[in-house]
Amino acid sequence: MKVRYAVRLRRAVVVVTVASAALLVTGCGGEEKPQDAKPSSNAASTQKTPSAQMPSSGSATAEPAETMATSKGRKGLELAITSAERDAGGFLTLKGRLSNTGDSSTAVPAQISGDETEVVKHGTSLGGATLVDGLGKKRYYVLRDTDGRPLTTTGLGIVSAGDSVDVFMQFPAPPASTTEVSFQLPTFEPATLKLS
Repeated sequence: MKVRYAVRLRRAVVVVTVASAALLVTGCGGEEKPQDAKPSSNAASTQKTPSAQMPSSGSATAEPAETMATSKGRKGLELAITSAERDAGGFLTLKGRLSNTGDSSTAVPAQISGDETEVVKHGTSLGGATLVDGLGKKRYYVLRDTDGRPLTTTGLGIVSAGDSVDVFMQFPAPPASTTEVSFQLPTFEPATLKLS
């Protein structure tokens, strides 16, 4: 009886050992290669990166976008708007790039967040941006969520010389009959934006 029990026990140990080895070999697969990381072109790569949370455009490949409007700011900062898309929900999303065309790193001015306490407490953003419909005599502000966060890129800090940051802003959409608005951002020049 003891011999029979010992034999069964040894067989069970062998089966468990073989099964474990098979799982180990299967799980190993092959050596994973680290993905090639693009080296940063500047020493400011340790800075906090902005939170884009940009709405998806549905396209997997990025194509160079045509600039629809450009607004110049202080110390070489420049905002190029590359798309203005209306959606069925009644929103207008602007996408673009905030670039530093100057010779030295520049801090994004805090004034571009606007002066609303609920927006400012979420960090430097494009929350102060507005669209002005001169003909309809209306001003459209960047949308906010229920916690007061602006529906725009946040966490903007220092932009190094020659660098740029992808940005977005979401507004209530002007009526379809409005085909032109003035884009305004504190400390930046106004820019005329054609809407389709």
